[in-house]
Amino acid sequence: MEGNKQKTEISEIDIAALFYKLYLNRKKIYKAIGIGIVAGVVIGFSQPKKYKVEVSLSPESGISGTSGLSGIASMFGLGNASTGFGEDALTFNMFPEIVKTNPFALEMLQIPIQTQKGDCVILYDYLDTEKKPWWSHIMGAPGILIGGIKSFFKEEQKDSIRAIDSFRLTPEQSGRIGMLKKVLEVETDKKSNMTKVTVSLQDPLAAAIVADSAVHKLQEYITDYRTRKAKQDYDFQLSLCEQYKKEYFEAQQEYAKFADANRNVILQTVTSEKERLQKNLTLAEQIYSQSMGQLQVLRGKVQEAKPVFAVVEPATVPLAPASPKKMLIIIAFAFLAFVLESAWILFGKDIYHDFKNELKKKD
Repeated sequence: MEGNKQKTEISEIDIAALFYKLYLNRKKIYKAIGIGIVAGVVIGFSQPKKYKVEVSLSPESGISGTSGLSGIASMFGLGNASTGFGEDALTFNMFPEIVKTNPFALEMLQIPIQTQKGDCVILYDYLDTEKKPWWSHIMGAPGILIGGIKSFFKEEQKDSIRAIDSFRLTPEQSGRIGMLKKVLEVETDKKSNMTKVTVSLQDPLAAAIVADSAVHKLQEYITDYRTRKAKQDYDFQLSLCEQYKKEYFEAQQEYAKFADANRNVILQTVTSEKERLQKNLTLAEQIYSQSMGQLQVLRGKVQEAKPVFAVVEPATVPLAPASPKKMLIIIAFAFLAFVLESAWILFGKDIYHDFKNELKKKD
């Protein structure tokens, strides 16, 4: 018990000594905090404002549509197997991967947008006008210098999105695609089945337009994927219906001609031939009727596949910037300066002097 009390007293004395040491060096700490605040102000106000637009999407299951089409199939005696429905290979979980693909990015870069100033440009050209903090220019100075040297030896033409070759991208075009992938993000929550499309740009109107266009592009991509197979099946079934219709009309005409030509003839051969033609006509009619029923089912399948997801929260022009959080940056730098200066006063200075003395002893 006495040993524990002694340890507690020693720890309390040590903590008190540390606080007293900080108190004695409070002016240095205040100075460090002031420097941290200045650094935070410089960093916070050097970053350009960015506006964030979020669009929430909810995928549709399509269960009710499938049940309805199964009912249509049953009405025509086609059974459930003829509908061919199943889970889509491309679900809403793949939305983030679609946005990251180059074909999707290239289509997005061609959309026309309008800025708050009234400028009308395509997204490819707008991304070049996005401002960067001053330190990014310093870090990118070597690349700019190398590019300037290269320009002396060969004539460099400005790339255009209209002349882009997706198989062989130029460094500028690849850079624009990379910029788009940074400002356009898609996240999917598997638990709630909600998808969120987020766009962050320096112009609020441009951000809203890009977010809305991204949602429409996703709808086009997914709708085209989901309906492509159904449209192929529908077109194939339509050609079969035309063929069965032609065969049905031919069987109908053949039976009518034979019946008219042998109206008053009572012969077994005539009766047998008439029965055969009538059976062919009935069979052709059944095949044509079933094929038309299958066509209606496939037409419903194409229509049912079109609505992919519903927009729960549409894109709106943001009124206030989402970043930078200047006050948080200033507080963070001030706190970091306090921690570093305190660590230097309490431990760093002693460690530095001990290390310096060790070097002198060795010399």
